[in-house]
This record gives sequence, C-alpha cells and structure tokens, in this order.
Amino acid sequence: MTHRSGRHFLQIPGPSPVPERVLRAISAQVIDHRGPDFAAVGKAALEGMKTIFKTEQDVIIYPSSGTGAWEAALVNLLSEGDRVLMYETGHFAALWKKMAEKLGLRPEFIEGDWRGGADPDAIEKRIRADKAHEIKAVAVVHNETSTGSVSPVAQIRQAIDAAKHPAMLMVDTISGLASIDFRFDEWGVDVAVSGSQKGLMLPPGIAFNAVSAKAMEASETGGMRRSYWDWREMKAINASGYFPYTPATNMLYGLNEAIAMLHEEGLENVFARHQRHGAATRAAVRHWGLEVLCRQQGQESGVLTAVMMPEGHSADAFRATALKHYDISLGNGLSKVADKVFRIGHLGDFNDLTLAGVLTGVELGLRKAGVPHQDGGIDAALKVLDEIPQPGVAA
Repeated sequence: MTHRSGRHFLQIPGPSPVPERVLRAISAQVIDHRGPDFAAVGKAALEGMKTIFKTEQDVIIYPSSGTGAWEAALVNLLSEGDRVLMYETGHFAALWKKMAEKLGLRPEFIEGDWRGGADPDAIEKRIRADKAHEIKAVAVVHNETSTGSVSPVAQIRQAIDAAKHPAMLMVDTISGLASIDFRFDEWGVDVAVSGSQKGLMLPPGIAFNAVSAKAMEASETGGMRRSYWDWREMKAINASGYFPYTPATNMLYGLNEAIAMLHEEGLENVFARHQRHGAATRAAVRHWGLEVLCRQQGQESGVLTAVMMPEGHSADAFRATALKHYDISLGNGLSKVADKVFRIGHLGDFNDLTLAGVLTGVELGLRKAGVPHQDGGIDAALKVLDEIPQPGVAA
C-alpha cells in the first residue's frame, strides 16, 4: 500500500461524500431497537422524511438499496398482469422496466433518446388512447442519473389528469430528492422512491417509499404477495416509532443528522445551490468544446452533468487517467452510453471551492489523456458562479 496525500475527490453522482457530522452520528453505539430510547429515533426519522418529500402522507423506510424501494413500490400497488406506462429516460428507467417485467407486470416503454426527461405530451397522448383504463400506473424517473436529465413531474401529473385517466403516478427520485425540488403532495405523486446515498448525504443502506392515501388504500386490497416490503406491516408499527424487523439503527442516527443539516441550510437554498453548480459545470464543459448529454433546455440536472466524449476517444480511458494522476473518481457511462460519456457529480456536501477543485481535476485529466479541448473551463465556470449569487449567503 502507498499513501496518497490530499483527499480523494469522489465525484460520481452517488454515493456522494458523507459529511463529518453525519459520520459522527452514525458512529454512535448501537441501541436496542425494541427499547424505549429507540422510539424517539424512529419517529424523528419518519416525521423528518415527510418534510424532505414535502408530504403529509406516509413515508416508509427500508434497510435496503433504492432497488429494494423500487420493488416495494411495484409489489404493494400493482398486481401481476397490470399494465404500467414507463418512459425511457435512460439506464435507470430501463432497469425499473426490467424489474417490472420480472415481477409479472406488463410495462410499456415510451421510447426516448436519453437526452432529456419524460415528455408529458407523449404520456398524455398514450394515456388518452387507453379508453379501457388498462394502464394502472405511470412510472417515471425524476432525475435520471445516467444522463443528467430531469423529468417535469408536475406536468406529467397534469397530463394524466387532463386525460381524465385514473392511473397512479409513481416516481423514482432516488438521486433527485434533497438535491432538486420535489413536492410529493403538491405534484400529486402517488408513490415516490428514494435512497440514502445521494442528496441525503448518507452511505448506501436505507431506502424510502412515500405513499399517498390513495395508493395506501389500493394496497390494502391489491398488490402482490409480499412480506419484507409490505407497507401495511410497516405502517402499523411505525406509528409508535418502531419497525417490524431490525432497522438500520445507526443509519437512522445519520439520517436524522442529515435532515437537520438540510433544514439548517434551508431546502430552497439546497435546491438553488445544486442548480447553480450544475449551470457552472455546464459552462465549463461547453468552454472545453465538449457536449452535454442532456440537450433539453430547462431539464438539465443540478445533481450531475453527463459529458459526451469526442469521436474516437474513450470515456473510460479518460476516467482511468484522471483517477491515476489526480485522484478523482468520475462516473462511467451506462449501457447505451458506456464508454461514450463520463459523469461529473456535483451533489450533496458540496460548495464553490469543491466545484473549482473538481473542474480543475477534470481539465487536468483531459490534458493528460490527450482529449481535444480548449483550456479555461474553470474560468468559464467561475464566471457563472460570480453571476449567480450564493443562496443563503449575504452579499
């Protein structure tokens, strides 16, 4: 083993770096998850997550990855053979569709080009054609982590309502929650899925379903056979702050600390900070002469920026060079865009100085790897940071 001085830059779009306050909270001694002291921890986490989802409805917390919460959403709300309308925004939308197929559902994909979010008009057109109301749910990804595109969730709900269709709205906000604006109640979402390792600034290990009253009622008599994922068992015992099986106790300590940090900064400031850093990153990318994968103006993510490589150059080779020489980890391209893009994460515990260091590392990596570009991307990014005030910071 050889020691590398300085800190490693983990700039993949999740897991994001964990703040010291959260690490200290997680490091507390384990307590009895059936004992009287635990109830306060559990209640704080369950109630706190309602403020992050912006809901008065139930939030379920699982000791799992986001993939588990995907499955929970599907098996509690839908039955085998049900039709689900989904939209191909990228790799993770495709994985959710694949899971639906494995569970015996009948997902239908609206084809996308991986360069923007879900199109409300296309969804409305398909929903209007479903005169028999065979489609039981519309499922979309809020922030597509593979492409850096954001879907307009509120407009999708409006499209479903305009078609006077009873389909439930299911949203994956695994990388969107606590990073970019998400309003469960106001936007009329029925089930939302999220995870701990992105905007919540925790290690991987806990995941969430936010559930509308309509969806919870439907699950009481419908859904598939389930045990571990059952909302009903969770809801019954969550009322007292406990869980039906062993929870991720120390992760809940960290979750409560993370929720406190988000509210100390102010959620609106958190969202504005992410948007500001996304705009600055895109300015750097365009100055370098490279192309941002998301080309739908207004749908670019504040969580990450996916960057297309010039023809004939390997994104993975560039990433390996940047890691070897500058100790920075950048996200890889997934499935359809494998080795064609790299992804810069700018989420979570992140500030202007961090961004400057990250973009410097990327530019140095481009130079070292021999990728054609124009130097000075950092200056282009700093200009954007100068033009957009720091949220929550007095001038």
